[in-house]
Amino acid sequence: MLTVHHLGISQSDRIIWLCEELEIPYELKIYARDPVTRLAPAEYKALHPLGTAPVITDGDLVLAESGAIIEYIIGKYGNGRLALTAKDPGFADYLFWFHCANGTLMSAEMLRMFAFVFEAQADNPVLQSVIDRGAKTFDLLEERLGKVPYLAGDSFTAADIITFFPLTTMRAFAPRDLSPYPNIRAYLKRVGARPAYQRAMAKGDPGLPLMLE
Repeated sequence: MLTVHHLGISQSDRIIWLCEELEIPYELKIYARDPVTRLAPAEYKALHPLGTAPVITDGDLVLAESGAIIEYIIGKYGNGRLALTAKDPGFADYLFWFHCANGTLMSAEMLRMFAFVFEAQADNPVLQSVIDRGAKTFDLLEERLGKVPYLAGDSFTAADIITFFPLTTMRAFAPRDLSPYPNIRAYLKRVGARPAYQRAMAKGDPGLPLMLE
């Protein structure tokens, strides 16, 4: 049985959402963050050597990393749905945005969060370089979403699922004003209205305000 181990208010909401979009059977196990540190509890950290969210189990398999989990579920349970292949015209765009989500956007936003929490110096050139890279990614997103409704083109895909967290819930940890990005804001409302997304958030983080604007 596929089990999604969901750490409250974390990237693992992507995996619940994917399962809801694909309408596949899964078990959801929710873990609360430590009330003092706001980190994952020991029980969650023990699931995988990395100790990070998300994590799934499927029989004897234990798998971490959002991208790997999404590809695994789509390949094993989704019959390729929500992914594009080399035959699709939007294949390169799909690959770019799918990998940009964690490779560039999340890493930049995480560093920005740490800079905010620990009051890191803004004049640190390495820190500022990564933060600037995140800002450039928002600019690229704004440009892209002014041309197409979804990141891979005309169709909603897993690239949208994996990218949504740093545009929404991540802003609770690293605030960002989206007023300069009307196309991103319209995209958040459009995608956030999907019934599967609404179901996933209600199951994983009931009562959490959805940051769709």
